[in-house]
Amino acid sequence: MLITIEQVLSPEEVQQFRTRLETTHWQDGQQTAGSLARNVKQNLQIDDNSSLAIELGNHILRRLAGNTRFISAALPSKIYPPKFNCYRDGGQYGAHVDSALMQVPGTSITVRSDLSATLFLSAADEYDGGELEIEGPFGVQTVKLEAGDMVLYPSSSLHRVTPVTRGKRIASFFWIESHIRDEGERTLLFDLDQSIQALTTQLKVNDPQLLALTGVYHNLLRRWAIS
Repeated sequence: MLITIEQVLSPEEVQQFRTRLETTHWQDGQQTAGSLARNVKQNLQIDDNSSLAIELGNHILRRLAGNTRFISAALPSKIYPPKFNCYRDGGQYGAHVDSALMQVPGTSITVRSDLSATLFLSAADEYDGGELEIEGPFGVQTVKLEAGDMVLYPSSSLHRVTPVTRGKRIASFFWIESHIRDEGERTLLFDLDQSIQALTTQLKVNDPQLLALTGVYHNLLRRWAIS
């Protein structure tokens, strides 16, 4: 399941992020790549331990904590701290699958990557290329969103970033461990929750049908959730 979430960051917040990121030091992204990914990864990243990365990453996490669509789609248990990258001058990331288990630097916390997230910080017309291509059961889906928008997709998916031939593609990316490990179960819960949310605008909060559907949702969540 691929889900887009609009305006995780406002235009004003995006501009503040971009201003801060323009003046920071970028390093070769291959320094954080695994042995296989190192052969297909050509981008820049900022130091994950820098004060700027931590500050901006925490800001993103605060916004996501109040985003109902994100919570509904991801049902997050743990979130790997957001990272930041830049593609320019032909930079790309060839086909790869994200690592299944990731240890948060400086901690004993391990995050299982159920979902991958890309939060776009460059406007779509600022650069050519740089599409996120995600392979799924129905073929390849191409994603290029506006600044401040985010995409969620299964970390098990084969995916790539096409070469950026003009401008710069700046983004934040991170991974989520969900309370619901199974993608099919997570998709069903998301669809059910979205239907319930739509019905709340049409029915009274104590409507028997609405209460019944809400009960079904929470009973399924209780059955499938990993504590």
